[in-house]
Amino acid sequence: MGIILTLLLRSLVVFLIAEFLPAVRVKSFGVAVLVAVVYSVLNFLLFWVITILLFPLQLLTLGLFSLVINAFLLWLTDALIDDFEIDGLGWTFIAAVLISIGNILIRMIV
Repeated sequence: MGIILTLLLRSLVVFLIAEFLPAVRVKSFGVAVLVAVVYSVLNFLLFWVITILLFPLQLLTLGLFSLVINAFLLWLTDALIDDFEIDGLGWTFIAAVLISIGNILIRMIV
């Protein structure tokens, strides 16, 4: 039950970000659920691999480089899903930071 609740809350975060940021577009809440699933799977499969490969950058930036990795994973999610669009790399980074903040809040709640 916790996984489903977490997934729905992440979908809500993605949907709200799309509502408030003008350069992020999600066609419907169903697409937001798909974005949350794909982003979570990519995050699960690739985040730690990329983090280990780029460990020196992580160390030099005191972990802040993980925001760049999250932006890359969000860009990859954007490339995989047709009904989810983000205009530009800067907006992708901003959306990734907001999603990361949302994930931290979700972990505190669930």
